[in-house]
Amino acid sequence: MFPTVIPHGRTARRLDWAHLPPPVRRAVERRLGSPVVAAVSQDAGFTPGFASTLTGADGAQAFVKAAATRAQRAVADAYREEARKLAALPAAAPAPRLLWSEDVADWFVLAIEYVDARAPHRPWRADDLAAASSMAVEMARTLTPAPTGLADSAVEDFAPWPTLWERLDHPRAREIRSLAEGYPEVVAGGTLVHTDIRDDNILLRPDGSALLCDWSWPTVGAAWLDSLLLLIGPRGDGLDVEAHIAAHPLLSTVPAEHVDVVLALVLGYFAASADLPVPPTSPYLRAAQAWQRDVVDDWLGERRGWR
Repeated sequence: MFPTVIPHGRTARRLDWAHLPPPVRRAVERRLGSPVVAAVSQDAGFTPGFASTLTGADGAQAFVKAAATRAQRAVADAYREEARKLAALPAAAPAPRLLWSEDVADWFVLAIEYVDARAPHRPWRADDLAAASSMAVEMARTLTPAPTGLADSAVEDFAPWPTLWERLDHPRAREIRSLAEGYPEVVAGGTLVHTDIRDDNILLRPDGSALLCDWSWPTVGAAWLDSLLLLIGPRGDGLDVEAHIAAHPLLSTVPAEHVDVVLALVLGYFAASADLPVPPTSPYLRAAQAWQRDVVDDWLGERRGWR
């Protein structure tokens, strides 16, 4: 188990409802159908955009995101991509539905259906992992073949990652890079893959089912990728993910070398990202990436017998 001081569920610095420009608030209330009487910020995640559950005077609820298209251009672009992709997901996909999106006074706003749910517990528990894992399997089934025009291929998207090892300091950098360079035949596939499947993007409902949020940057690749990436957090929290893999309907049939290739690939991404400066609007982002780097490094080393 890897200890962490990251305050799970309280990692984001977000605007409150009262801080949105009046034209944006009016547009949201018009769409909601009544004045907003309660706003609960979603303080998990690592982006500074507005993200709150809003409740109207008539009881209507929606999860609303907003970002300034000039001052928060990268966040606004991500929200715009999320709206586009949510709108194109099939109805059976385990994701909250997009209600509407709108450009208002140099802001981009989207509203997503409210879901009565919670995030997985941290540290991860076996029952929460089982629910999230079932969701990932269902997602792979529903999103194969991938909806057209939504994303590039994983082979294209991950192409820069093996070269990150040119500048990373690791006693086995050459060996890990060699593994990572074998990624094209491993990650290729026809499934829409979320790629950012972690606790702050997962909603667990009272009936035991789960949904996946934040569909800004999916890719098209192997059906089992999300099921593997989901295990980084649970592995770091001490769960036996190797036993999970052995019993998994998708992962149990994946060659062990292919799993190692993906771990080597994402290890380079997390290692390079953790070395970047800390953004003032996301004080825990690099710490979270460093934690995932250490978890994957240990996991890959254990699987390869490097200890």
